[in-house]
Amino acid sequence: MAQQVRGVIAPGKNQPVRVETIVVPDPGPGEAVVKIQACGVCHTDLHYKQGGINDDFPFLLGHEASGVVESVGEGVTDVAPGDFVILNWRAVCGSCRACLRGRPQYCFNTHNAKQKMTLVDGTELSPALGIGAFAEKTLVAAGQCTKVDPAVSPAVAGLLGCGVMAGIGAAINTGGVGRGDSVAVIGCGGVGDAAIVGAKLAGAARIIAVDIDDRKLETAKSMGATHTVNSRNHDVVEAVRELTGGNGADVVIEAVGHPETYKQAFYARDLAGTVVLVGVPTPEMTLELPLLDVFGRGGALKSSWYGDCLPSRDFPMLVDLHQQGRIDLGAFVTETIALDEVEKAFERMHEGDVLRSVVEF
Repeated sequence: MAQQVRGVIAPGKNQPVRVETIVVPDPGPGEAVVKIQACGVCHTDLHYKQGGINDDFPFLLGHEASGVVESVGEGVTDVAPGDFVILNWRAVCGSCRACLRGRPQYCFNTHNAKQKMTLVDGTELSPALGIGAFAEKTLVAAGQCTKVDPAVSPAVAGLLGCGVMAGIGAAINTGGVGRGDSVAVIGCGGVGDAAIVGAKLAGAARIIAVDIDDRKLETAKSMGATHTVNSRNHDVVEAVRELTGGNGADVVIEAVGHPETYKQAFYARDLAGTVVLVGVPTPEMTLELPLLDVFGRGGALKSSWYGDCLPSRDFPMLVDLHQQGRIDLGAFVTETIALDEVEKAFERMHEGDVLRSVVEF
């Protein structure tokens, strides 16, 4: 029987979000209903609100979430009612060409719940990244549920569902940061700071944080940055080269998603170095680089999809590392808020006052 719960929707482009009654259907084959315990306020949700993803309004926002499986549909065997899970937006299909070649982290046929959640009047909702977790309960594909140790704080666990995983994965999985490497991270919001954590975890010898905000640079140092560069006051390429013996960094992670900062990343890397784009650009952005420079500098230009993570492998591992005290995921939680404070959280995000606001239920 369908349930009615409270959820936060974005009704139209750049309109304030509001709390509405959401109708959540019973799970069908391959689906699960999850009672949400915590959900981070991610910049991608703001992109949805602003119309930067697509125009399939109204959106049910929220995707960086953890909770407890309440019920499952026919054929679901990997999770069961009562399991504590992190929600992910890349449910691996197991049968596409990437999966069959042993690269499930690149699954080209990820899927969401087939049924739609709606408003009371029947208006269909578009769940952000196929999740829609700014709600007391949500309907997802069962493959979007990853079991982890229930002893971890829900607010901490949920952050692995998007931003923290994207950053850590950009360093470890996509960038292949190794022992002794030099790493520069451009943009020190939640994703950039997570990339710093990932670089430190991988054994990088020098981690250079780049941002325009001294507050963010101080936070980056607490996350593991060894050097900082305020790009309002210094030329980024020159500063990174100066800090790396004149060569440039082995890996440069661009966590802004803007053509100008991407160019900085491109020229701030060493010859044969790697650039990782993990910042999310908007549809109208374009990039122009001299092709001779692309050829002549060698190396690799990569985009990081969700930190190239495999949720079943990476989520439990990172939860374990947090539980052991080897990484501090709790440092990303700036504040916990109520469901009706999401709009204010977007404002604080825009002002640069928080790493993550987390809705707790």
